[in-house]
Amino acid sequence: MTMQTAEKTTAKHVEELIIERAKFSYARLPMLEVVFDRFALSLSQVLKTYLGAMTEVTLEKVDYLSCNDAVEGLPDPALVAVTEAQGWAGPMAVVVEPALLFAVIEITFGGRTVPGTPRNPRSFTAIEKRIGERLCEVTLEDLVRAFSKVSPTDFSISHLETNPRALLLGPPTSACVRMVMQIEAEDRSGRMIFVLPNASFEPVNHVLGAAFTGGQLGGDTGWRNKMTGMLGQTSVTLNALMGETRVPLRDVLAWVPGTVLDFGMQEEDPVTITCAEMPVAHAEVGRRKNGRMALKFTEKLYVDEELAEHVLDR
Repeated sequence: MTMQTAEKTTAKHVEELIIERAKFSYARLPMLEVVFDRFALSLSQVLKTYLGAMTEVTLEKVDYLSCNDAVEGLPDPALVAVTEAQGWAGPMAVVVEPALLFAVIEITFGGRTVPGTPRNPRSFTAIEKRIGERLCEVTLEDLVRAFSKVSPTDFSISHLETNPRALLLGPPTSACVRMVMQIEAEDRSGRMIFVLPNASFEPVNHVLGAAFTGGQLGGDTGWRNKMTGMLGQTSVTLNALMGETRVPLRDVLAWVPGTVLDFGMQEEDPVTITCAEMPVAHAEVGRRKNGRMALKFTEKLYVDEELAEHVLDR
């Protein structure tokens, strides 16, 4: 073979390689990655409340590959929740590894004090499937909240599979995103995998593919809900300001027991309710049947304001 022929062959091989790789080159989806990154943060608190155990969730990796490769890389056996998304063009899959499923079962039924032990692969029982399905439902509820800041939708489980190879989420060579989350609870751990075919979220692809320039995006909703609940149960001190007047200092120095102060108030004059020295309402004075003094709110002196989102997201 001459040198010229060898160069032509090499050039042809390189061109074929470039074309082949171009077929499987998939664009990143920055906004989708941000949604799942924030979702991992909030899911830690959600699962902590659900399991009653210390839980940590981390987004282990994000893969852009074909549907066929995404399915081939799933653990077998595994519990797969095929999920429909409102407004999307197709389903996605939530995959629970056996290690995670059995960890949740043990913690739920009080086995957290017993060290985790390796298990041989086997099919799942009806009870195990139901517990796994409930775990996916709780997870998807939080995922709905994560998407609400970007592209509101609603997720619902259509059916369960135990054989990942039987999944038909899209054409084998079509683009797909695989999100792998590592979940640690007590001394146990396992992975939850989300498989999202690009064809399924095509209606919102322009949103999920947008660049993220920073700022708030929902934040840790678990902690936000916790803070809101705690604030709602917080006790505050209210003061009833009956009246105010100006008195010269020489008169104050001349006060003796029995001195009567004239505030110029009438019995029907309103009372100002204050909290931390801030006026919050006007009220009328009255008496209850038991003889105690009471106040009836007549006017609110403050304006309802929503707490800024960026304050809660920091």
